[in-house]
Amino acid sequence: MDKQRIAVIGAGGAGMLAAGRAAELGASVTAFEKNGFPGKKLLLTGKGRCNVTNCCEVREFIENVPTNPRFLYAALSKFSPKDTMKFFEELGVALKVERGNRVFPVSDRSRDIVNALRSYMLKSGCRLVNERVTDILAKNGRVSCVRTNRASYEFDRVIIATGGASYPLTGSTGDGYRFARSLGHEVTKIRPSLVPLETFEKWCPALQGLSLKNVSIKVKDSLSLKVVYEDFGELMFTHFGLTGPVILSASAHLKDITPGKYLIVIDLKPALNETLLDRRIVSDFTKFSNKNYSNALSDLLPSKLIDVFVLLSEIPPDKKVNTITKEERGRILHLLKNLTLTIKRTRPIEEAIITSGGVDIREIDPKTMESKKIRGLYFTGEVIDVDAYTGGFNLQIAFSTAISAAEAAASL
Repeated sequence: MDKQRIAVIGAGGAGMLAAGRAAELGASVTAFEKNGFPGKKLLLTGKGRCNVTNCCEVREFIENVPTNPRFLYAALSKFSPKDTMKFFEELGVALKVERGNRVFPVSDRSRDIVNALRSYMLKSGCRLVNERVTDILAKNGRVSCVRTNRASYEFDRVIIATGGASYPLTGSTGDGYRFARSLGHEVTKIRPSLVPLETFEKWCPALQGLSLKNVSIKVKDSLSLKVVYEDFGELMFTHFGLTGPVILSASAHLKDITPGKYLIVIDLKPALNETLLDRRIVSDFTKFSNKNYSNALSDLLPSKLIDVFVLLSEIPPDKKVNTITKEERGRILHLLKNLTLTIKRTRPIEEAIITSGGVDIREIDPKTMESKKIRGLYFTGEVIDVDAYTGGFNLQIAFSTAISAAEAAASL
């Protein structure tokens, strides 16, 4: 019986896995990659360490997917985070689990993951072609041809694994959305997710580079003060505003950012309630009773934050702490628990870790990732309208959807 002729468009994480799996199942597979080498974006993930997945059960995983989580049940059940870990370990990549169940290679080198996937893909018998796909054509409701900048190729099935529109220098330039639209698919609004946030406050640049660990944040609607999202962990100040894990995760919840709509409220001392924190302030001020206010905060705050904090508290920096009033101490207490910034906008999509939005899930079979409109057309990963928080979840989505697409496409 003839082999299925399968094209995989894009040789990133999803593309390499899909191509390797389909070839392993006996299909004749050609992977098209416009970059000089596969896995370019994968090299950058996890700050160059590659957060391959999150070591959790499917139910917990789904809780970390804010956009269309139910669509992923079948794919995650077929190829779970534990399956991903087993897959890489069998390829010789030792893994470790860190805080928040994040999984990394023991080597802390994303290149080890890229090399393992590339080797798997090529050893499975896949052909890798360094050409840019310009069009995917269909005839009578079925895919028929892939055109590149150099030639045209006939295929029975096509797997789109092009990624989203974030990090365009790595090749994620939104090609998958264009292919989908040209074949009659609806693509939902594209926006950046897991992205730093710009704020209005003029004092942010003075704190550039300051990282705060073990703080809690609340994102509030600036009018109703309703809490939209809350988290605990690490953030960092930049010249434009805020970044870091809790900020990136928060951005996934802000579907409609208009300037000034949201506030970020930082609790600098989440381990202490107001009563205990007030006692701590009194204790510190007793210890530094003869010092100026600006010199008495060194045990409470990082040195880089002190000048800004003093300014925001509206207490003279040279005021002796033994003369600070109860009302002023209340202001200090409130500021420690409610350091507030106003969100202006997200950073551009080019700086986002992932793209939110994509091919409408109502037009994709969740068990096979096949298009409901064009037979033989499959979608994987970021090109689909699903996205998750930071922590290895999005890469796992890419892997799970890749396996579902590959196994369905390779079947006769």
